[in-house]
Amino acid sequence: MSSIIKVNTVQDVDGNNIINENANTITIGKSGDTVQVASGASLVGAGIEWQSTVVTGATHTASANQGIWINTTSNACNLTLPGSPSVGDQLIFSDFARTWASNAVTLTLNGSKYQGNTTPVPVYDTEGETVHIVYSGSTQGWIPINDGAVAMETPQNYSAEYFCVGGGGGGGMGVPAGGSAGGGGGAGGVLTNFGGTAITLVGGATYTVTVGSAGAQANSPPGGAGGDGGDSILSGSGISTITALGGGGGGGQGAGPGRDGGSGGGASRETGPTAYGSGTAPQGNRGGGANVGHPYYPGAGGGGKGAVGQDAQSGGGGNGGTGEANSITGSSVTYAGGGGGAIAVTGGTPGSGGSGGGGAGAPYDGRGVAGTANTGGGGGASSNSGSDNSGAGGTGVVILRVATSKYSGTTTGSPTVTTDGSDTVIKFTGSGSYTA
Repeated sequence: MSSIIKVNTVQDVDGNNIINENANTITIGKSGDTVQVASGASLVGAGIEWQSTVVTGATHTASANQGIWINTTSNACNLTLPGSPSVGDQLIFSDFARTWASNAVTLTLNGSKYQGNTTPVPVYDTEGETVHIVYSGSTQGWIPINDGAVAMETPQNYSAEYFCVGGGGGGGMGVPAGGSAGGGGGAGGVLTNFGGTAITLVGGATYTVTVGSAGAQANSPPGGAGGDGGDSILSGSGISTITALGGGGGGGQGAGPGRDGGSGGGASRETGPTAYGSGTAPQGNRGGGANVGHPYYPGAGGGGKGAVGQDAQSGGGGNGGTGEANSITGSSVTYAGGGGGAIAVTGGTPGSGGSGGGGAGAPYDGRGVAGTANTGGGGGASSNSGSDNSGAGGTGVVILRVATSKYSGTTTGSPTVTTDGSDTVIKFTGSGSYTA
């Protein structure tokens, strides 16, 4: 007859409990003890050993039964699976910083199959993903038992700085000799909190960016006004919508005064000293005025962020108003200069474009210079029709600056993303979005 020996406690020779059973709980050792598995022995059912070091490199080789945090903030990662695995070996790898959507994790199979295949290699590129795989044997190889994304349940709000400039207005047009020259286009309006009070972005919320279009050049009919620039807009949850107004188009002969905008368009020669477009404080300044009695029939300069447009001069066209420098990208860049006024007969000097992307006005029988793209600069004026059109305005720009530790990496519209110190700078030269 077989015998069964039942014990609740196993003790060592000193009377210390090695194994103790109480109801359904089995305790090995006592508080303060170290439980050690002998070298070469296998501990069945011990589970996953999570690694204390976060993987940040471009390559990493895993061992069986590890849990691995993979941080792809700076680069993608190629993860090599364990060589010569045994049935039941496991591996878990997880998106540490929720950046796999930007920089993916690609697996190197290291001689094993994955879901029964050797190609293509698996790529994991979903934000917040955690992948748990188990080795099933040589036929099917590694099989995922969980490869789902985990939603961010605790999104954090954080601070941001912004810079927005609207599209510049196009230059106006006069008519050839004996007529008058057009006024320069006004610069796009500027709004920024860089160096001031930050706005708060709501974690997980999407912020929509619209980049202001360039104000159209004046062409047909002769004497037309320049087109107004488009507004640049930043909007989303938890912030007041930020709208940097487009610049006003420059005045043209017979088309009325310079147009209002972020900064106003300059007056054409025939419309007089107060026929400038108004600016919108604090985004910009008014355009300059003209004087019917000046020789060379000059137009006035468009307004800029830093100064009003220059009035038409006795020697030629008025200069565009100066722009304003901003260092939100990490380097000082000047934006939102006004366009220069043109002249309608030979001998005078056309107005120069204002610093910050303003286009120069045209000489007689010449073409006005367009404002510089993504500065919001106003376009330069002209006096002729046909091929000698005025200059279009420059497109606007929207820039966000956030702490790199908070940057989500989720954007649309292909902004340029750079770093400056501990911050990430997201520069939109076309419309798009950023998810905080």
